[in-house]
Amino acid sequence: MFNKQIGTNFFTMDIKNMELNRQLEVIAQWILDSKHLIAFTGAGISTASGIPDFRGPDGVWTRRDKGLPPPKMKKPWSQVRPNSGHLFLVELQNLGILKFVITQNTDGLHLESGIKPDLLAELHGNGKYMVCIECDEKYTYEEVNWDRNRMGAGYRTSKPLEGQPNCPNCVGRIISSVVNFGDPLPERDFSMSMHHSEKADIYLIIGSSLVVTPAADLPVVAMDNNAKVIIINKGETPLDKLVTLKLDEDIGQVLEQIQKYLIAKLDK
Repeated sequence: MFNKQIGTNFFTMDIKNMELNRQLEVIAQWILDSKHLIAFTGAGISTASGIPDFRGPDGVWTRRDKGLPPPKMKKPWSQVRPNSGHLFLVELQNLGILKFVITQNTDGLHLESGIKPDLLAELHGNGKYMVCIECDEKYTYEEVNWDRNRMGAGYRTSKPLEGQPNCPNCVGRIISSVVNFGDPLPERDFSMSMHHSEKADIYLIIGSSLVVTPAADLPVVAMDNNAKVIIINKGETPLDKLVTLKLDEDIGQVLEQIQKYLIAKLDK
């Protein structure tokens, strides 16, 4: 005998998938029609690279709130590479569609994937770089012979250690470019982010829970300037009911399907 419950569930899932695909095709068309597309990314875009997020089901803060230890990296840092989500944005950049990327991530994967430095704002810094607090010049750890085993990461709040190298450009103090809670955001990065948020007509938020300010205020700037704002994120955000469209779906699968629609539309 036909199981009505299974039939109902299947029908509901099918309708849901049809609606999701319709939404993804609409997003693809919005992207193609955009004049100033901006991508705003959080930790969720990098989970497929093996980096834990913060507020996902197994995120750092989620586990902390449950009294659990932080999640382990799925692979050593030396093996972490950009994933299809990062490369999707690179393709949009190379087509001239994506105008700017704003990221809260410190993993450096957008740069590694091929996003141009002048089209990227790393609001919370980059864990692969040091920065001079006097002249803002950036260096890799290797360029300034920074021994992390002896001197640690070199955060702004740390006291300078004896023998610590100074900036080769101005002899100022160099610190990790990673922004700690309470530290000011990099002036250039925040200024560029504000500028592009004001200009955006399509604002694509990928993998951010939008709770860390002032970065999380930028999508509101875009909304205030009449941009269509789309959130792709597993889990709730404070802006879910205010944005144009919110998709609580797997980021990789959603971006892959949007890319397929884009290819089909570009081939016409």
